[in-house]
Amino acid sequence: MALLRSYSNASSGMGVADHCRDTFLELQRKKTHRYVIFKIDEKRKEVIVEKTGGAAESYDDFLACLPENDCRYAVYDFDFVTQENCQKSKIFFIAWSPSVSRIRAKMLYATTKQRFRREMDGVHYEIQATEPSELDIEVLRDRAN
Repeated sequence: MALLRSYSNASSGMGVADHCRDTFLELQRKKTHRYVIFKIDEKRKEVIVEKTGGAAESYDDFLACLPENDCRYAVYDFDFVTQENCQKSKIFFIAWSPSVSRIRAKMLYATTKQRFRREMDGVHYEIQATEPSELDIEVLRDRAN
């Protein structure tokens, strides 16, 4: 019965802290951050900002901040040069759900994703990843072009 109760709580999803939206807008409009990593705070029952990466940080810096065995949401501002030699930027929403993470965490992140994603107006692409190879820089390059 306890297991059933935890699943029903998970199905309702979590709220989103105002700070999440504000931090996303700083990344999107002001280019203050290269990336933002969000996590679900189960005690507060909401999504919060866990970490931001400075504008000069690399994609490898970002990947190093994702936990190996726990879920996260992230937005990453990907700069690239097109075939026409134009500098462009695309914002990726990343739902990181490693296969080794707890079932409860996977459920919480899955049930909260759409609600949270709606707060991120201006994201160009979404990636759902369960292992590091699905977040290779080439995946972003292919999607952005």
